[in-house]
Amino acid sequence: MKKRILSFILAVAMLSMLFAGCSQSSENKSGKKKETLKKITFVLDWTPNTNHTGIYVAKEKGYFKDAGLDVEIVQPPEDGAETLVASQKAQFCISFQDTMIPAITGDDALPIEAVAAVLQHNTSGIISRKGEGMDAPKGLEGKKYATWNLDIEKATLKQVVEDDGGDFSKVELIPSTVTDEVSALKSKSVDAIWIFYGWAGIATKVAKLDTDYFAFKDINPVFDYYTPVIVGNSKWLKENPDTAKAFLSAVKKGYEYSIENYKDAAEILCKAAPELDSKLVLESQKYMKDQYKAEVKQWGYIDSKRWNNFYNWINKNKLAESKIPENTGFTNDYLE
Repeated sequence: MKKRILSFILAVAMLSMLFAGCSQSSENKSGKKKETLKKITFVLDWTPNTNHTGIYVAKEKGYFKDAGLDVEIVQPPEDGAETLVASQKAQFCISFQDTMIPAITGDDALPIEAVAAVLQHNTSGIISRKGEGMDAPKGLEGKKYATWNLDIEKATLKQVVEDDGGDFSKVELIPSTVTDEVSALKSKSVDAIWIFYGWAGIATKVAKLDTDYFAFKDINPVFDYYTPVIVGNSKWLKENPDTAKAFLSAVKKGYEYSIENYKDAAEILCKAAPELDSKLVLESQKYMKDQYKAEVKQWGYIDSKRWNNFYNWINKNKLAESKIPENTGFTNDYLE
């Protein structure tokens, strides 16, 4: 009996030493191990706004860190965010299907492609003072429209005016100097402005300025293209598919959080960019929460038919340096 007791005590002691050794070894390994995060540079298209909220939420909530990423959000250079991505000085940026065209066509096409749609539908259109007859495109006849004098811009406007039975030649095109849509409309320096409703349109509501507005996609579905989109470097994406997927998965969480918690998301954006008008951000975020995914189940999904419809219209109107083949400039391969 004594031998059995002694053997039992000895066995317990040995097991205790063994577990203690394992625990110490684990602690030592844990203590020595340093978390290595992969660096990602993300370039905005403009100053921070509610198009970008999901990115800031993903950073603030630690979604990027959980995915093993250290994401730096930077402002775009003068020559555009796409240039940084093409040169691999950045991995991702915000762009737009229409403004991507010069970058993805011609002999000097850049190695970039859209990997996710920030919004599911084109929320841009024409805003004007309420009750002056510009609630439909034909009403722009004889009115002052602030133009950037871009070929695609003018072709789009011409198409919607003519689709509505109007005469585009009767629209007065004046060079745009608009930096504040509310002030421009109030001063009557212009009558009509191309805006993205989720920001500039909401700004007129916050300012309690009564306006009329029509969306391009409601006049002609060919204009329901993707704007904005997240763009990546094609070569880098192929070489780093897992990192790209991890990034977009974290971004998806950021936008889905913004959908479910728009007030908190607005606060996160204001914290990142305190120069923004918090009331405008909150009202814009309330509107945008229904735009990030709209009717689709998968945030970021790009419908090839809609993408191609717009570029086919570009081809038809000869608005690109060269013909754009179908399915050029986008992929869904890196979405969850």
